[in-house]
Order: sequence, then C-alpha cells, then structure tokens
Amino acid sequence: MNVTCVLAILGLLLAAASAQKSKPCESPPLMSGGVTVMGFSGSVMSSGTITYDAFGQKIRVRNFGMAGNTTFAVDQLMLFQKKVYYEIDWSKLSCKKRHLSTDFIPMQVPDDANWMGQAILGSSSSWGMGVLVNNWYGDLPGNGTYMSVFTETGCIPMTFTGYTPSNGWTFVSTYNWVLGITNPMDLYPPLFCAKAQLEDSETPHNMFTALESLARSTKDMK
Repeated sequence: MNVTCVLAILGLLLAAASAQKSKPCESPPLMSGGVTVMGFSGSVMSSGTITYDAFGQKIRVRNFGMAGNTTFAVDQLMLFQKKVYYEIDWSKLSCKKRHLSTDFIPMQVPDDANWMGQAILGSSSSWGMGVLVNNWYGDLPGNGTYMSVFTETGCIPMTFTGYTPSNGWTFVSTYNWVLGITNPMDLYPPLFCAKAQLEDSETPHNMFTALESLARSTKDMK
C-alpha cells in the first residue's frame, strides 16, 4: 500500500470522526415532564413537574421537597415576556408577584459548550434497551462549572450537574417528557393571583435566583 493510499484512508477516517461529533442543539419548544432537583450540596431535595413553552416564553414548576426535616411545596410560574413570576400558595389561595430580570433562555446546549462524547444509557445489546446521549460541559458565572446530558435524537434534556463556590453542587434530572403542553392552564396564573401586587425587591430575580431564593428561605426554616 503506497503513501498516497494510506493518506487517503486516514483522511476518510478523520472525516468520519469529525462527522460523528455532535453540535449544540435546542430542545423542542413545547414540553411537559417530570423533574427532580437536589441543591445546596444535597441539603435541599425536591421532585415534581415542569411545563415548558418556548413560544410564549413561560415555565411552570411544581415541586414538593425536603430541606432537612422541613417539607415544602414550590409552585412558580415564570412569565419572561412580562418580566414577572408568581409564587403560588394554594393553602392560602394567595400569590406573590415579583420581578423577573432575565431574558428567556431556551432549553438548549449552549453554543460555547464543550462536547465530551457519546454514551448509551442502558444497554446497546438489543433495540429499545438504551438511549444514545451526548455529554457536554462548560463554565458557569462565579467560577462555576457544569455538565449536562441531552439525547442525540430530539435534543431532550436529561441531567444537569453544576457547581459554584457560593451554592455548592446542584443536580437536576428530568424524565417522562411529553412533546406538547398536557395542561395549557398551567401557563396562566390562578384567578386569585389577579389581586397580587408587584413587590419591590432590591435584586430582581432571574429564573435561577427565583428558585434558589425560595429553596434557601425554606432551608433557613429548619
């Protein structure tokens, strides 16, 4: 085999390897599913549902959890186009309406994410026993890092693991995703929220600090 042939084969192999490298992707715009969150390095845990609407830029999170020996319920509706979010208390039929400072960020693999490689969750021994996923990692503000897992087909989010020196480790797992909105009313505040007045706050919350502040206040009740 001459040198020209060897170089040609190597070129084909490199091209095939490059073709197999996944590119950042964006999840479907309408989804409903389950979510489990563990934050503050394991001191706060919760599980519930999430409704995601990228067209209307809305997210609804309903979770029940535990912080130490204290149980809590989280029901938050985030309306990014209106720059507000609601904390809904069904036991008192009341709402808190607060500023939401961030722009809407779709569920996606960030453009600057680094691709780690592919893996099969489950088994590849037979059809239907596993799912092909892509592993990504990158940096978070505040000297933090993250790793996320999305499916190769459909770009469905599966897990997110993040660390920042201020908050420690956070782990998010999603599952049972359904394409579409199973209950459209999830994306509208209950009628009793109409009386809620926009509260002044020193620091307008974004999606992450809104969830974090509620978890932190519950954690402090221990």
